[in-house]
Amino acid sequence: MSTWLVVWIVLGAVSTLALAAFMIALGRHVLVLGRTARRFQEEVGSIADEVAREGARASEHAGRLGRIRGAGRS
Repeated sequence: MSTWLVVWIVLGAVSTLALAAFMIALGRHVLVLGRTARRFQEEVGSIADEVAREGARASEHAGRLGRIRGAGRS
């Protein structure tokens, strides 16, 4: 067995192990990010729904005021 062949085998094994470690770390980060996003949605979702309802209500109120003022000017 030539020396270069041993070097290439060792280099391939080390790079494969490094890539596997990187993929495992990446998978763990994806899981942590998913849990964090789910928790954020649970905590902020109800507040966001309330803000959306208030925005729709304000928009309807502004529309009614515009129609009332527009009718009064004719």
